Amino acid sequence: MSSSVLYDVPGPRAIVRNRILGVITILVVAAVIGFFVWRLAATGQFTAEKWAAFTYTNVWIQIGLATLRTLGAFAVAAVGALALGFILALGRLSLHRWVRWPAGALVEVLRAIPVLIFMFLLYYGLPVLGIRMEPYWAVVIALIAYNGSVLAEVIRAGVESLPRGQSEAGYAIGLRKSGVMRLILLPQAIRAMLPVIIAQLVVTLKDTALGFIITYPELLFYARFIGSQSTLGSPIVPATIIVGAIYIGLCLILSAIATLVERRLRRSARTTRVAGANQPTQEVTDTELIAMQKGAGKYDAQGL
Repeated sequence: MSSSVLYDVPGPRAIVRNRILGVITILVVAAVIGFFVWRLAATGQFTAEKWAAFTYTNVWIQIGLATLRTLGAFAVAAVGALALGFILALGRLSLHRWVRWPAGALVEVLRAIPVLIFMFLLYYGLPVLGIRMEPYWAVVIALIAYNGSVLAEVIRAGVESLPRGQSEAGYAIGLRKSGVMRLILLPQAIRAMLPVIIAQLVVTLKDTALGFIITYPELLFYARFIGSQSTLGSPIVPATIIVGAIYIGLCLILSAIATLVERRLRRSARTTRVAGANQPTQEVTDTELIAMQKGAGKYDAQGL
């Protein structure tokens, strides 16, 4: 029976016990879902009257527009959060205290403030100071601030998890701190932490739903609006189901894109290693070429 430091292969009794627990868990989950569906049916949530609102073309047009507004806020927030995350991560990794300490303090403050409270401060607090902000920008800025601070810690952790020899090799060929970070550390850290980065972007997509509280007309806002229409039978549950399915679909698409990107990055890295292994021995190595391109170290264009 094989085993490892972190995991022991279960024996026959453990396998039987795990299977029994798995079956019990599946039955409990199925019972909960069945009870929920039964209650929906018993309260008339599956009747034609409740779903009649979604037979109108205009309703689906409005749902499509709300989806576009959701994606619009997410796209800007995702790009902004990635940019802010890189800036704050570089600040936290700086060798200068006057850069590292303020960056660390800003990350901790932004991570500690809930997204919804940040939206409230921007949308309801700034008008007290004479500054009015559109709901769209309140949602986007709040998402950028919070998710950017989280991504900063993710990127910092990825860089610091790399072996120290990676940076020492860069310094040995004459690269400066910026060159080591840009050419050696960040590419490896991003590749390693890509699943975590994508997971945080999925959180960003779902957090756009908080914008309905400050009247940003995204998906959840429209679901609440159409669910409150008594002339349509107040289809709040059907509207929630449809909007929830749209959110699930968007998250699955984002996860699929992330999986595709991760596979391509791994394939590219593997191809590079194989190509490097098949190359004949050269007098100038790849690290020396990097140093030559940077104009650093003992190798330069005139010395070759």
